[in-house]
Amino acid sequence: QVQLVESGGGLVQPGGSLRLSCAASGSIFTINAMRWYRQAPGNQRELVAVITSGGSTNYADSVKGRFTISRDNAKNTVYLQMNSLKPEDTTVYYCNAEVRSRATMIARQYWGQGTQVTVSS
Repeated sequence: QVQLVESGGGLVQPGGSLRLSCAASGSIFTINAMRWYRQAPGNQRELVAVITSGGSTNYADSVKGRFTISRDNAKNTVYLQMNSLKPEDTTVYYCNAEVRSRATMIARQYWGQGTQVTVSS
């Protein structure tokens, strides 16, 4: 019913920048909070940033001042601008959205497929 498709990952040198995008499509009535998580092998999934439907944001301490989350409600898309990237930012990034389906009017969490970010010289 609802799909989240991520893009924008890749390889970048330390100190560089990447912009991740996550577009929601399908039977969408409303989208509440949208989030970016990351998960390294063997580790728990870590919340990186969250943005509410009203535009309020919050960040993990490890990315404050370097990452910026934003959203385009007309496009049902959330972005993560990542600057001053460090090798420890290397991992798979997942988007998450709380979506109320137009078909069922039930709200639930949806996940993207993940996109790899590698920071290396």
